[in-house]
Amino acid sequence: MPKSILIIEPHKTMNYFWQELWQYRDLFYFLAWRDILVRYKQTAIGIAWSVLRPVLTMIVFTIVFGKIAKLPSDDIPYPLLVFAAMIPWQFFSNTFSEAGNSLINNTQLISKVYFPRIIIPTTAMVVSLIDFAISLAIFIALMLWYGVMPDIRVCLLPLLLLMAILTSLGAGYIICALNVKYRDFRYVIPFIVQFGLYISPVGFSSSLVLEKWRIIYSLNPMVGVIDGFRWALLGKDIAIYWPGFLISIGISMFLFVFGLIYFNKTEREFADII
Repeated sequence: MPKSILIIEPHKTMNYFWQELWQYRDLFYFLAWRDILVRYKQTAIGIAWSVLRPVLTMIVFTIVFGKIAKLPSDDIPYPLLVFAAMIPWQFFSNTFSEAGNSLINNTQLISKVYFPRIIIPTTAMVVSLIDFAISLAIFIALMLWYGVMPDIRVCLLPLLLLMAILTSLGAGYIICALNVKYRDFRYVIPFIVQFGLYISPVGFSSSLVLEKWRIIYSLNPMVGVIDGFRWALLGKDIAIYWPGFLISIGISMFLFVFGLIYFNKTEREFADII
């Protein structure tokens, strides 16, 4: 009697892709919890690092751009202007960096057992959400200190966080897949994060960009994310450039969809390459 042979073939339909992710949701929870423990359990100062990094960056940017360069802050205390931008930027940089190196850091797991590989870079977002919550709590304390209160627009913050998630994961999926095929991309990741910090309006207001360049500047999706966070958190004194903001939304959605499709297309090669 002939032996039965089981052939595992990749399913290409997106419908099956989402079904498979749901089937492996327990693995997602486990890997996310593992990343949280690895991030905080064996560190010297633990969760305090999530506080020190944005606070120190805020202090440096406030001194350089606010005190030395004397850039305008749209009638908002400069520390608040910077920290409102640091919240989404830190979320993006953490997610992008961790997701970009996630498959390389889990080569033994990938080579031994099958599961949807996209789970690994996605779990990087969970740790970033914890840092996001900590930074938001610090920002609330700063707002109370300066006596600045948000208005009804703060209710749109979850949608702006979703925009940051789409941007971070979309870019993370692309660089993660490229990093598996071309290992020198691990050197590109910190460069993108550092370069992006200076071309994004973290230490200054987007209103400083000339009107004729605002559309081109908004092709950086983090411009729309940061401007959206400032607009929602800092009250009526902050205006938003709506044409550029809508462009950033479109680019964020495109980046996520393209990253998802590209990762799903190249996933079948990961086990062989690694």
